[in-house]
Amino acid sequence: MTEEKLGFDLNGMVSQKLLGYHDFITAIVTALESRDLYTEFHSMRVADMSQQICAFLGIDSVFSEIVHIAAHVHDIGKIGISDSVLLKTGRLSDSEWQEMKKHPVIGYSILSKVSGFSEIAEIVLHHHERWDGKGYPDGLCGIEIPLGSRIIALADSIDAMMSSRTYRQGMSAQRCREEIERNVGTMYDYDIAASVLEHWDMIVEVRNDFNSFSQVKNLSLKTEFF
Repeated sequence: MTEEKLGFDLNGMVSQKLLGYHDFITAIVTALESRDLYTEFHSMRVADMSQQICAFLGIDSVFSEIVHIAAHVHDIGKIGISDSVLLKTGRLSDSEWQEMKKHPVIGYSILSKVSGFSEIAEIVLHHHERWDGKGYPDGLCGIEIPLGSRIIALADSIDAMMSSRTYRQGMSAQRCREEIERNVGTMYDYDIAASVLEHWDMIVEVRNDFNSFSQVKNLSLKTEFF
């Protein structure tokens, strides 16, 4: 896949430079984790699935790393969302949902101030756009949406659907697959969705492998205080 097809200028973006950002990424995720533990584990699962999707698509390692980092911080804008909305245990009201929808723009505002993060910031800004143009914040459609954003959107949906929250039980892998199939061409990029569905068992394994790790980590954190 060429840089022109990807829609990104990768000049000067080398793996060694990207690896230097990992401490910064960890610091950002830790700051958000201090308010919402779910977001940390969710972001890590989405990052791992996004990188695997890049492999399915044959994307080069440099851009794959950009997507991986963007996925790690795709919800960083939630740091600017009020606790009453972010930590609410029930469903959000319409007004609360409008506040929550500001997080991609807040995330973009944070990340665009970091030198070398322009591509990452742009991916984060558009990770809630939809293929049919009914997403947010800009209502982009089709290939107007950055490739990285389209990849993360699908990984994000998979993890959100399969995760249990206080107000609902997570979907089974089969039910989640059916939802993905139903929304191909409306919410999701045809080619990305087709690749994920072709390798469905593998993507679920990637998610569940990290989910098992996060549960063990969460348990160990709790037992430290006893």
